[in-house]
Amino acid sequence: MLENEVGLNVLHLFWRVNNSTDFGSIVRIVEKSKVDGVGIVTASMLGHRGDLCVMGLAKDPQLLRNLQTRLEQCNMELVYSYVSVTEVSEYAAGVPQEMKQARLYPVLPPTDKQAFCFYPMSKRRSESTNWYLLDYAEREQLMFGHGKVGRQFAGRILQLVTASTGLDDYEWGVTLFGVSLDTIKDCVYTMRFDPASAKYAEFGPFLTGVVGEVEDTIKAISV
Repeated sequence: MLENEVGLNVLHLFWRVNNSTDFGSIVRIVEKSKVDGVGIVTASMLGHRGDLCVMGLAKDPQLLRNLQTRLEQCNMELVYSYVSVTEVSEYAAGVPQEMKQARLYPVLPPTDKQAFCFYPMSKRRSESTNWYLLDYAEREQLMFGHGKVGRQFAGRILQLVTASTGLDDYEWGVTLFGVSLDTIKDCVYTMRFDPASAKYAEFGPFLTGVVGEVEDTIKAISV
């Protein structure tokens, strides 16, 4: 078994369905993966970047590969994916142990937050503005301020930041669960004025949807 030393492997899969998609098999595959020990989030997606998101979290990446393989056999098109791992940021070493555990081994989805958004991001490394040329103390101060802004949305937004340096095209994947889509919009907009984002952040595509149990999600995309 290929397990991480700490934390979970995370796989976001975004699918486009069609008239021949085997929706019943999707439900069975998701439920089987849960029994195998995979944490699953399903969401019906809005817009043109797909119809269904299946997010999997597991200690063993082979379980995520099995999930992807089985879903590929349901006659869907995989239109976007992202590979990452859970982590505790180097700037969060002093947080309480229960907070570290929540970041490394999250229990998802939250029952009271159905609005969903995923996006990848990196820190800027241009000649004039390079995050990685700052000393640690300055980076730590910037991230402390960034987190302080985010805490304004405590109770309305649950954020999971997963690490993907060397694993995918960006350095982190950000998954947001909110009480509503406009709350997610307000959170992201507000945090962009923080210097850690305004000066140093590079964002990838944003993918938005509605979280639900797999049966409800399938009903939403197969009507």
